[in-house]
Amino acid sequence: MSTVIDDEPVAVSGVTYQRAEDGYFDKRKLKRTAGFWGLWGMGVAAVISGNFSGWNGGIAAAGWGGFAIAALIVVAMYVLMIESISEMAAAMPHTGGAYSFARAAMGPWGGFVTGLAETIEYVMTTAVVIYFSAQYADAIMATLTGGFSLIELGFAWVWWAGLYAVFVLLNAAGAHVSFKFAIVVSIISVAILVLFAGMAIFSGKFSFDGLFDIAPLAGGTPFLPLGLGAVLFAMPFAMWLFLGIEELPLAAEEAHNPEKDIPKAGRGGLLTLLLTGALVVVLNPGVLGASATGTSLEPLLDGFRAIIGDQAAAVLSAFALIGLLASVQGIMFAYGRNMYSLSRAGYYPKFLSLTGARHTPYLALIVGAVIGFASLFVVQFGGTEAGSVVLNIAVWGAVVAYLLQMTAYVILKVKHPEAKRPHLSPFGITGAVIAGVISLAVFIGVLLNPAYTIAIYTVVVLYVLALIAFAVHGRHQLVLSPEEEYALSGGLSEEKELR
Repeated sequence: MSTVIDDEPVAVSGVTYQRAEDGYFDKRKLKRTAGFWGLWGMGVAAVISGNFSGWNGGIAAAGWGGFAIAALIVVAMYVLMIESISEMAAAMPHTGGAYSFARAAMGPWGGFVTGLAETIEYVMTTAVVIYFSAQYADAIMATLTGGFSLIELGFAWVWWAGLYAVFVLLNAAGAHVSFKFAIVVSIISVAILVLFAGMAIFSGKFSFDGLFDIAPLAGGTPFLPLGLGAVLFAMPFAMWLFLGIEELPLAAEEAHNPEKDIPKAGRGGLLTLLLTGALVVVLNPGVLGASATGTSLEPLLDGFRAIIGDQAAAVLSAFALIGLLASVQGIMFAYGRNMYSLSRAGYYPKFLSLTGARHTPYLALIVGAVIGFASLFVVQFGGTEAGSVVLNIAVWGAVVAYLLQMTAYVILKVKHPEAKRPHLSPFGITGAVIAGVISLAVFIGVLLNPAYTIAIYTVVVLYVLALIAFAVHGRHQLVLSPEEEYALSGGLSEEKELR
């Protein structure tokens, strides 16, 4: 254990801490505005777009049966993982989230590696949702205008830029605005999915035969047309139904009662997503057919079209677009707070954690948007379909962050059993190990899947460059933020109030 004496810097684990100058934390204040429902709304909003687009690629990868098996395994991972994360979040109610947990368990280098993985996850996930939102919006516009399409004209980037601009402004307007918006759009999104379920069931368009219309390959069956091994390749797509719900610890310093409300909101949000996910996974391909669903860029919109026709579907799907926009809001909130916490502690450039009069990390929001937009632009106009590549990068960042967080949980339970834990996971170390093993399986599946090659190379290059920058410069710029104070005390320090 080490402490900072007076104003002298201190070296710990190969890094150097500096005393923050006067007013440093005053310029980096957040504001407590969220209760249970605000956190529930933010968690659901971050994920709900996965019900509208993205998940269905798992059917193309493994058939409906293979995807169903993959989804059940992924559900088990998230149930176990959310409980472990909730325990750590209640013990460490700081904005750092995954970085904070790993920093306490594995030192500054472990914290940086984990925090970077989560940055990649959330920045790229926002970009993916922007991409799918543009697809939906453009398809609706084309239907209502008789065929006018910005995407077909080569101007998809206009949609991307507009969506980024709107949601950066919304997130920068203040946390109270963000949480209220998240509640409203989450409720609307769930209502749209329930409406689709009712229409699918009572319209007579649903058929169980549609779930199994993919022709089996040699050795396959109607249930597993591509074989049992394809389940591994479907798991990253199954994650899309839940990816982002683990962001709630990032709202710890903006929640009124993070020790109680983050675990409750995590459970409530996950239950909501389990129910909506089950509806779309069964009913969407049951209306469209598994083959058509697996290749659709807007499966729910295509489902509405199959039930009520193009024009009416376009009007109704304008409301469905809210589900995608909800996730832009929720995930953008996550990358803003993730970058804020790493910046406040000095891992990232310190200007990214400035908050201004509205107590939001507006510069982190802008920089994350620029990175996401540039990623979409470079991939799309470099000759590759941007949505799939950026989605793969996001998933890989997520599974790395998941694996490291479960590792951190086990280390903290063993290393600091005496640390205060207001919430306990009912599954304990065993649950964290199982969740870690499943995330490792997804990680391996990504490595073995040729479709992820570009994503893997991209993430590896990002990590090499980031680690070099941290080793040369960043490790000497660290500041004793709440996450660092907690870690240096072994989890026994009193909470430092900065707000």
